[in-house]
Amino acid sequence: MKGTDRLRRLAPLAMTVLLALAAGACSGNHPNTTFSPHTELGRDIDALWNRLLLLGTIVFVLVEAALVVVILRYRHVDDDTRPPQTHGSTKLEILWTLIPAIILVFIAIPTVRTIFKTQANSPHGSLNVEVTGHQWWWEFKYPEYGITTANEVYIPTGRTVNFTLRSADVIHSFWTPQLGGKRDVVTNRTNFLWYTPDSAMEASVWNGFCAEYCGTSHANMKFRVFTVKPDQFASWVAGQKRPAVFGATPTPAQPASAASSTPQMMTAAAAEGEGFIFPREKIPEWAVPHAGPPAGVTFTAGLTGNAHRGMEVFSGSACIGCHAIAGNPAAMGTTAPNLTHIASRSSIAAGLYPNTAAYLALWIKNARVMKPGVIMPTLGKDQYDPVLKTTVTTGGLTDQQIADIVAYLSVLK
Repeated sequence: MKGTDRLRRLAPLAMTVLLALAAGACSGNHPNTTFSPHTELGRDIDALWNRLLLLGTIVFVLVEAALVVVILRYRHVDDDTRPPQTHGSTKLEILWTLIPAIILVFIAIPTVRTIFKTQANSPHGSLNVEVTGHQWWWEFKYPEYGITTANEVYIPTGRTVNFTLRSADVIHSFWTPQLGGKRDVVTNRTNFLWYTPDSAMEASVWNGFCAEYCGTSHANMKFRVFTVKPDQFASWVAGQKRPAVFGATPTPAQPASAASSTPQMMTAAAAEGEGFIFPREKIPEWAVPHAGPPAGVTFTAGLTGNAHRGMEVFSGSACIGCHAIAGNPAAMGTTAPNLTHIASRSSIAAGLYPNTAAYLALWIKNARVMKPGVIMPTLGKDQYDPVLKTTVTTGGLTDQQIADIVAYLSVLK
């Protein structure tokens, strides 16, 4: 009776778990699934997983069936009956050694074949992208084009892309689930990962992650992969190769508290054509950051910025010690994201916030509150720095100065 009562009490819990699993399995939106790969690397890994799952299921069913048979067959034994004592069985020992060995052969052959295939050198003519993992953001360089960007990488469909993976500090892991592969990014070691986005798919956006715990903001170390058509990629490259310099266009005011980062001033690059940028309205909802600003960071409403003043403030501030902007000779830093075409990116802070004037202003004012553990110092005047545990006074930027800097950065497409 006790066993029956226990089962009766557990039945509602078991039913709840089954319903939750069923509901999860029926959902059709899986933006970060690994079971719908769009590259040959992803399909190779998926095929290996399917085979191992099949073999594992067969072994599980056979072992559990044998266990149930033994339990039922020998569950009743007389108390006075002593089972026969044996030293061992050579036949059984040979049998239970051979069976796992044979199973391991069926597992090892496809596994080793897939390892050699995915670890081989990339094909000739591959697009080379140098990836550097930082705490906590991603740097992407295209050495054959002289392009450096951050947290967003464009690659053409139908062409193999070879990622050269390095770390600037601790161990990270480079992973884009729907494109395949997860490769560690290790200090003092170079790893490689290559795949070819399917040529038949339309221009798309994919979520990327750091899959190795790397510190306080590990969960906030994201990136986006834009797979675009070859002609779109060529246009994007042409736009990214141009320096971000000002033309002779007058500078209208731009609200730093605006809800979007639409540029209101033309650059010389824009006058010649900015190059392809993936339309923000076509970025799927699951690839758009939705984090709200943390409590404690505010910005003066209604301020408008001037891009020319912002360039002067930026060029004379601590920003130039870390950031680079091609076309601005004062900005030559290499320890922080390259800002040459920051206005063309859909997000800031490694995919944590949307790239709008409002969020950019808050980020400049107090990045260490916006993203825990970030190395970027607190720049806003009278702002509390949670790392240094002090309030910024001398040398801090006013909200008006920050609004000017935002206006400057917002035209750098």
